[in-house]
Amino acid sequence: MTATSAQGVTAPAGFEAAGVAVGLKSTGEPDVAVVVNRGPLAVGAAVFTSNRAKANPILWSQQAIADGVVEAIVLNSGGANCFTGSFGFQTTHQTAEKAAELLGISPGDVLVCSTGLIGTGDETFRAKVLTGTEDAISQLSADGGESAARAIMTTDTVPKTSTHTGDGWTIGAMAKGAGMLAPGLATMLVVLTTDAVLDAAEADAHLRAATRVSFDRLDSDGCMSTNDQVTLLVSGASGITPDPAAFGAALTEVCLDLAAQLQRDAEGASHDITIRVVGAVSEADAVEVGRSVARNNLFKTAIFGNDPNWGRVLAAIGTTQASFDPYAVDVSFNGVRLCSAGAPDRPREEVDLTPRATDVLIDLQAGDASATILTNDLTHDYVHENSAYSS
Repeated sequence: MTATSAQGVTAPAGFEAAGVAVGLKSTGEPDVAVVVNRGPLAVGAAVFTSNRAKANPILWSQQAIADGVVEAIVLNSGGANCFTGSFGFQTTHQTAEKAAELLGISPGDVLVCSTGLIGTGDETFRAKVLTGTEDAISQLSADGGESAARAIMTTDTVPKTSTHTGDGWTIGAMAKGAGMLAPGLATMLVVLTTDAVLDAAEADAHLRAATRVSFDRLDSDGCMSTNDQVTLLVSGASGITPDPAAFGAALTEVCLDLAAQLQRDAEGASHDITIRVVGAVSEADAVEVGRSVARNNLFKTAIFGNDPNWGRVLAAIGTTQASFDPYAVDVSFNGVRLCSAGAPDRPREEVDLTPRATDVLIDLQAGDASATILTNDLTHDYVHENSAYSS
């Protein structure tokens, strides 16, 4: 069973973590985290933003993960280190070197993640990140999962962690993200840890399968980050090789739990919207249709106004290339079918959209495939928070 846990990334055996404050955030809150895999395995896998504009830590980590060996990951909030030129890449490189020196490992086995404002970074930023790396490593603990989760928060209002206990093995996790939530990956940083025994190919396959149906289907505001990274670290400390199907299902469950936590904490949102598309010719069609609604501002503002405007749903899905007849589609809000075969069914007044949880069911009546997309409404608070963010 998956549940939020204060342990997070240190719930599985073989992991230590810490989060410290070094002044990257003006609030004085923790802003640098380190997670270390003490082994006996040092297996790692990662998936990255598909944005062509990639932050320096992404460029570094993509190189470092190539051999499937990872012993530590350093994460900072308070600065994205993106579009900061060669200075920024050198900062990332020096961060990995600092961690490697202190841990007695290779810099190439250290991943780096950053989150915060794009286009800012100077000698002060670099010095604070390096100091934070040193301080966090000096405070590493098997109970440090919660402090690490707090250190990666930006506009998040709560830390996000999850654990799953399997048959003698455990998965732990932490995530951050409240804005710029859209594939690829959804500004999201996620660290997953496990003490199960997996090789690099298995870890990579499980991670990609889990993110495909979780983080890749969280589309809160349609804005893709430059810094998204989801990492799986494998210590093998349990000594147990898990059943592949059981482990895959558990990892997916943890990722879905974190995706739901990210959705609930989305910037300024007043509704958490689950868009379920059924009756599609293919899963790809179902995803395309669901995402077209999730990214439609007219639909999102209607939900903010507690208006189950199904016409905006049909208008949105009509822009896709998916195979279906718009005049055969059914649309339901919170269990009430308002549109049947592209025509009015029940009165809108029968739907209550005042609760935060909102369910939209779209039946394309074209096949047997389905997919679910998670999104949020578009609110005054979202606009205000993002217009004021840099100050």
